[in-house]
Amino acid sequence: MDEFKKFLFYCFFSYFSLAAFPVSAFDIKARTAILQDYLSGEILYEKDIQRSIYPASMTKIMTSIVVFDLLKSGDLNLDDKVMVSENAWRLSQSGYSSMFIMVGDEVSIEDLLKGIIIASGNDACVALAEGVAGTEEEFAIMMNSKAAEIGMINTNFTNSSGINDPDNYSTVEDILLMSNYLIKNYPVYYSYFKEKTFTWDRTGGDPITQGNRNPLLYKNYGADGIKTGYLAVEKYSLASSIKKGERRLIAVGSGFETKNSRSRQSKKLLTWGLTNFDTIQIAKTDEEISNLDVWLGKKDKVQVYVKNDIYKTIPKARKKHLKAYIEYNGPILAPIEKDQELGILKILYKDEIINEFKVYAFEDIKKLNVISRIIKSINYLIWGDV
Repeated sequence: MDEFKKFLFYCFFSYFSLAAFPVSAFDIKARTAILQDYLSGEILYEKDIQRSIYPASMTKIMTSIVVFDLLKSGDLNLDDKVMVSENAWRLSQSGYSSMFIMVGDEVSIEDLLKGIIIASGNDACVALAEGVAGTEEEFAIMMNSKAAEIGMINTNFTNSSGINDPDNYSTVEDILLMSNYLIKNYPVYYSYFKEKTFTWDRTGGDPITQGNRNPLLYKNYGADGIKTGYLAVEKYSLASSIKKGERRLIAVGSGFETKNSRSRQSKKLLTWGLTNFDTIQIAKTDEEISNLDVWLGKKDKVQVYVKNDIYKTIPKARKKHLKAYIEYNGPILAPIEKDQELGILKILYKDEIINEFKVYAFEDIKKLNVISRIIKSINYLIWGDV
């Protein structure tokens, strides 16, 4: 009884690159930059994204991720203590951004993380790296292993802080991958990145309170991360993220000429993404998206689902050009097993297929008993009714 069938059930979404959806000319004043819609993964803006940069303190995103991995595995706990070495302390005395830890201090993993993420403390980076791996060099090996796992193919880390080193390099594209990974895998720890102040109740002195270096956090704009950077040779950089409702954008830029330019241009890029594009939810993982015809089953329809969230980002006012349908051989002969592959969800823009996703049975459908099958078959022969 199988016949080729198409089930149309949506009228929106696309996976085209930005070039497929031309919008008005747009540029920001940075040497290199990238903008991504977090849910769909769509790249909305790019400017020389594979240009090699010195990531400066954006390196600290990876330092945090390595520690978050160890917290997740149970190899570390937030209240574990690290003894501060003279090597780590010296960075607090050399004019770099610091948490101002002292030699011999025993500092918790959580305080060091906040000193890194909020206060951008280079001394905290070294202390944490030495506490985890013994030496900063060994910790850098862990950082590079994680970078390879994430897919950061144009990155090399030589230290935990991003301090001047010609062999500590990356790209805005790779920093974006790292930032996306951070937000997706560690949403609870990611909340550290939006904290505006950190007070270090240091040994042998009054508490020191420092503000977060990220200028966008203070603009009542919805920004909740991520990390600034500065090196004289690179100028100013920023990995930033904004969340409006369920929608999130991530931007990375480097080569801003001034602090003010970094702030203004990063906000301009994020605002442009929010203003010119919509993000559409097509399907949620393991949730019913539709139902298909069943032949000789105890149910006439079977619910189907996809195994991944599907979001699409499109320029505003383009929804009318988008369609989706499920293509399958149907009606589908019972019995049907839960999670059985049943067809293909196909996405079109102006009648051109641009994406395909497998769909699966949401439930078991048992076959009718013999008498019921005979009656249904006779009905079909007489009436053409399945």
